Amino acid sequence: MAIGRYADVTVPAWLGRKMNLYWDAYHLPKFLEVASQDYAWWQIIGIIAAFIAGFWFLTRLIRMCIEVLAGHAAPYALRSPTALIVTISCLGLVAANLMNVVASPYVSGQVFPVYQRQAHLLAAAFFPSHFQSELPDSPPLHSDLQALGGAEVKVLFLESYGAITYERGDIATVIDPARQRLEQAANAEGRQVLSAFVRAAAFGGASDLSHLSLLSGIDLTDPIRHDLLITTDRPTILDTFEQAGYRTIGLYPAMSWDWPEVSFYDFDHYLDAPSLDYRGPKFGLWWLPDQFSMARIDEMYPPDPDGKPRFLFYPTITTHIPFRPTPPYQPDWSRVTSEKPFSDEATAKAMADKIDWNDLFPAYINTIEYTFNWLAGYQAQPQPRDSVLILLGDHQPAGGITRTNATWNVPVHIITSNETIAERLRLHGFIDGVHPQQESLGHISELTQILLSVFDSGGTEVAGA
Repeated sequence: MAIGRYADVTVPAWLGRKMNLYWDAYHLPKFLEVASQDYAWWQIIGIIAAFIAGFWFLTRLIRMCIEVLAGHAAPYALRSPTALIVTISCLGLVAANLMNVVASPYVSGQVFPVYQRQAHLLAAAFFPSHFQSELPDSPPLHSDLQALGGAEVKVLFLESYGAITYERGDIATVIDPARQRLEQAANAEGRQVLSAFVRAAAFGGASDLSHLSLLSGIDLTDPIRHDLLITTDRPTILDTFEQAGYRTIGLYPAMSWDWPEVSFYDFDHYLDAPSLDYRGPKFGLWWLPDQFSMARIDEMYPPDPDGKPRFLFYPTITTHIPFRPTPPYQPDWSRVTSEKPFSDEATAKAMADKIDWNDLFPAYINTIEYTFNWLAGYQAQPQPRDSVLILLGDHQPAGGITRTNATWNVPVHIITSNETIAERLRLHGFIDGVHPQQESLGHISELTQILLSVFDSGGTEVAGA
């Protein structure tokens, strides 16, 4: 009960969302493996020993408390009228709190519903046939994509990029100039930038919920829906693009281990971190610089002006917590994929910015600024084929940065030289520039229908809907 209470209180405070035992436990072993890379073997043994000792101490402490309550406090309360009245009053306060008659800060929240919810999540994951009703029908995902005119589509989910980068002045002061540089770089190449807000399917983590909400058009805010969906053969917009003659590429530099769920996505080409063959310095827990991954995919699967257009789906990773060390930006893109992508001085400076779990805020700002710097540089690179670039956040950063009562909104920026597409986006609520209107367009799954509508030859209505 104590551990359950601690997890139920700490996880929302840290990640900004409730605990999901199935989802979080699945990634915990790999997270521990990655997080332990910087520790010596004797330090790891020491941490494990300290954990075991702490668990033993907690067990002894709770046992002692129960013995005191049973052997002394309870008998005293029964003998003393005053203590009995106080006890009954406390019980009444608890009962009133449970019935929502009063909301007392002195009464702890219920622990059993925490375990009830986790049991429900696990049951849905392991016995999905009993919970099919919890997964809504897939929306129509029809679009002939003719409005694209054969242009490539690149969807980049920017890790931890949220509305907080607009709402907090101390963040916006640094990030806004970098966003403006991206807009200026795009405009210089004849492209427009249009922006909006949508509501993410997750907060502080569980990026896949937002990724797959966009691809499937289903609101997967409830992790049960996500877990059920990947056990099915439901269509996604990847199928829509493949049917229109696109080749789909999944670029996942965060993945350094086997990812069985990728079978659901069924990309034509799937690339994880090892397959990218990065030979430069490793930066922190998520060691692949996003700039490298973007340059590398263009090397491995270059755009073909006369062949199939690409649909690129790329969840970035550099802006993942703990945000340090931030890689340097390399203006010379021809060096990014070489064995020495950065100068010794730039590498040493970046590596000197050590991970500090108690002070994540400055690192978050730096890494978001880095993202827009390399995106602006990418806009200036030669593009053998026209493309539509979609940049959107997967979720807000953890609660330690957003503070309390933050929205789940994330920005969406679409960069295109196609005036027809730009005008249709405006009709759906996008505005010109890198500063969206404050009001959200809706859940991120609703953006799916907007994009299919905008890309279709029929105009603002989704074809086949």
